[in-house]
Amino acid sequence: MSTCLGLYIEDNIIKYAKVSKDNDNIKIDSFGIKFFDKLNEAIRQVIEETYSYKIPISINLADENYNYFYLFSLLNKKDMQNVITTEFESLCYDQGVNKEAFESRYVLVDDNIDKEKIKAIHVSANKADIAKKIQQLESYKVSTISPMGTSITNLLESKEKENVIIVNIENKTTVTTVIDRKIYDVNIIEEGTKQILNSINLKENSYSKAYEICKNTTIYTSEGRDLQYEENVYLEDIMPTLYNIVGEIRKIISNSLNKINKIYITGTASVINNIDIYFQEFFADAKCEVLKPYFIQNLHSKVNMKDYIEVNSPIALALQGLGEGIKAMNFKKESFMDKLPEWMTVEVGGGSKKLKGKRSSSKFDFNLRFDFKEKLTPLEHSLIRTCIGILILIITYCGFSIYLNNAMNKKEIEIDVAIDNVNAQISSVKSDTGKIRTNTSKYVSMRQNLEELNNRISEKNKNKKAIPTLLNQIMWVIPKEVQITSIENTTGSHIVINAQSETYQQLGYLKAKLKEDGILTNVVSDSSQKQDNVVKVTIEGELP
Repeated sequence: MSTCLGLYIEDNIIKYAKVSKDNDNIKIDSFGIKFFDKLNEAIRQVIEETYSYKIPISINLADENYNYFYLFSLLNKKDMQNVITTEFESLCYDQGVNKEAFESRYVLVDDNIDKEKIKAIHVSANKADIAKKIQQLESYKVSTISPMGTSITNLLESKEKENVIIVNIENKTTVTTVIDRKIYDVNIIEEGTKQILNSINLKENSYSKAYEICKNTTIYTSEGRDLQYEENVYLEDIMPTLYNIVGEIRKIISNSLNKINKIYITGTASVINNIDIYFQEFFADAKCEVLKPYFIQNLHSKVNMKDYIEVNSPIALALQGLGEGIKAMNFKKESFMDKLPEWMTVEVGGGSKKLKGKRSSSKFDFNLRFDFKEKLTPLEHSLIRTCIGILILIITYCGFSIYLNNAMNKKEIEIDVAIDNVNAQISSVKSDTGKIRTNTSKYVSMRQNLEELNNRISEKNKNKKAIPTLLNQIMWVIPKEVQITSIENTTGSHIVINAQSETYQQLGYLKAKLKEDGILTNVVSDSSQKQDNVVKVTIEGELP
């Protein structure tokens, strides 16, 4: 018989269920709910109460992300893996996060829209969060860490060709769509019992009391809705959240191309009386009911069915640890200790001894019996010595292996934490570098604008002083017979002089003096025109 302890851990609540499985027979040995201030203390109490020191423990993944990638069905397994890895890297780049900070798993399902494609349900979670969970349970045997969105289907014995939705209302709400007995979609709704319990806790100052209030609250049908708020003042803390959840589920169903036959409700909110009737009022085309584990009917127990339903989440996790569900969704890396087989036990009693060894991973099995009343043969002596020697060797090997494995696990956790810290620092440095580059760009732009402004001011001042200087210089070189009719600064340093005289020679002399004395550069003139015994000419040049 295999046994596993399921632990569903949230901010201030821990649900647990110890489940045993013998072939197809499943039994719930113990279960319960605890509210805590210190998680480590609460876990220790659960382990003691359920006597689960050495049995495997299955826990939930926290704050996981679901993404969907579409692949061509003709690709081989390796190519599909490469495509999924590339798609996830691209997604991380677009979101500005470090891919190495995440641990990821995926499962492939058929795409109902395009038969030539396969849909990859990709789940990722922060490595630091996973390492922290393992560290909190390092004294115990954690075998499975799995997302609740895929594990909750372990409670379901769905029928062929039946399409269902499982609404798991815990701190957040997970909506799992199962099409023809296969998980097809997982959606996360941010609202859940966290808002409900927090709202009631503000009034009662006790989460456990808030939980009991939810458990004793009844939602009436539409005919009695006018009375329910008068009878239960806490409905104003409950109904808005449920209404928002129902609204999001209606969007999910409306976007689905598959007809949904059933809606199962589970999680902490499922303890609210008539919650299935409340859902039914919004979903006339689908049957709404509270999810009951499929094997509960076979349990001959005096325990109320509702008490089992309260701990659906840890039961589903325990079943995951017992080999149910999607094995690829286990985020716990298999350590050396996980690979060690169950080995030897020794039984002594009734005047005889039995040494029994069993190894599940091979066909090794032996039984050795002997009676103290009979004289031992040399063969029996030899067998006893051999068995004792093997037993001592195995015990020594296992002890040394346990020590090394624990040391390695601690180092791995420390390395993961250190890597996450380094990645965080790198992200911070990149952010600071981006800010520096932005500020540098702004500084360069401001500097260029300032230089341009200074150049314009210098040019303006230069031109402002240049014109009087030019006039003064022309005054000393202009012949008496030459008359300047206009001087114009057309653009920049370009000067246009209009002059006239009775003779060509005097105008030529003026042009030559402007050029030779460096009063203007690039001096040119147009062809002279004579009118009424007056010769007119235009001289152009640049200020030096």
